[in-house]
Amino acid sequence: MEYSRYWNPDIAAVPKSGIRKFFDIVQTMPGAISLGVGEPDFVTPYHIRNAAIDSLLDGETQYTSNWGKLSLRTEIAHYLQTRYGLGYDPAREVLVTVGASEGIDLAMRALLRPGDEVLVPEPSYVSYRPSVIFGGGVPVPIKTEAARNFVLTPEELEAAVTPRTKAVILPYPNNPTGAVIGREALQKLRDVILRHDLIVVTDEIYSELTYAPDGHVSIASLPEMWERTVYLNGFSKAFAMTGWRVGYVCAPAPLMDVMVKIHQYTIMCASTQGQVAAEEALRQGREDDYADVAEMRQSYDHRRRLMFNAFCNMGLDCFEPLGAFYVFPSIQSTGLSSEVFCERLLKEKEVACVPGTAFGACGEGHIRCCYATALDKLDMALSRIADFVGSL
Repeated sequence: MEYSRYWNPDIAAVPKSGIRKFFDIVQTMPGAISLGVGEPDFVTPYHIRNAAIDSLLDGETQYTSNWGKLSLRTEIAHYLQTRYGLGYDPAREVLVTVGASEGIDLAMRALLRPGDEVLVPEPSYVSYRPSVIFGGGVPVPIKTEAARNFVLTPEELEAAVTPRTKAVILPYPNNPTGAVIGREALQKLRDVILRHDLIVVTDEIYSELTYAPDGHVSIASLPEMWERTVYLNGFSKAFAMTGWRVGYVCAPAPLMDVMVKIHQYTIMCASTQGQVAAEEALRQGREDDYADVAEMRQSYDHRRRLMFNAFCNMGLDCFEPLGAFYVFPSIQSTGLSSEVFCERLLKEKEVACVPGTAFGACGEGHIRCCYATALDKLDMALSRIADFVGSL
């Protein structure tokens, strides 16, 4: 059969993930060290695992509400109120999803009509552009630069808006650059967003992993922004729960009513045991001031400084990340493209990094390295990278 007669050409044209390409190769190389996939090297804390095990042994194996367990949604609402000053009704404005990635998909499919444009600051997470396309929209990339701390400026936002612009994605703390955005910068973006009547989809999955002195600020907490913001977060990164696949999306009830329809017909509900584990993470965290998260954040901060200094000592220009767990050094001085650099590094030194182009065309000349890796492996990987750069 000629299958191209049957598939959707817009979806078929979407490239496969540039991250997974290198991850799949690493699986065939026993001695390789991966700095590629953004996954904590910590095991999910014991009390969280134990809560899920107890739930399973107690026979809690049924569907939950499409919205997710109300007790979990209540904990999420309390967490967002106390940590970031965001007020959501757990009954109608909080939806538990299969990871924050499902939340991106739900937001795009619920918001977009064919041809609507969504502004995507880049470099940024690989799922944004495909999700816009899957929702029938048109992704419009906006290039951000190290010289401006990889932060979207109001001038860049203003210049990208057209009559077809429906929404803008705010991906901070940022994957892959580690950039964060402060209150003053958010305020300036807010003025442009209000003037053009845009919706904001804010992905704050790394909000707990912020090393900036002022901490994390959500644009939804600014005046007049709550009602036009779709807020995405989850448990994968800060709570070391990637495999549990539990995230959440929060928005005003009228928007949420549309998103939950897509969710209930395609997903039904997130894993019951995953929801139990997530609830334990927040409940125990509330009692001990999120000690598990603080301990992991401290460890990441140490590795962040180690990796940043190592790339600087190699003679590579490197933006200092203040969020997430990635470093995004420039490799332009080597004369190699991002793709060739990563391919040769993997082949010659058995270290896997991700080409910057996986996160948008403007990522050319950079590589992404994840420091959520054990210190001994991180030291070895940095030594190998230094040898490779020196050989060039």
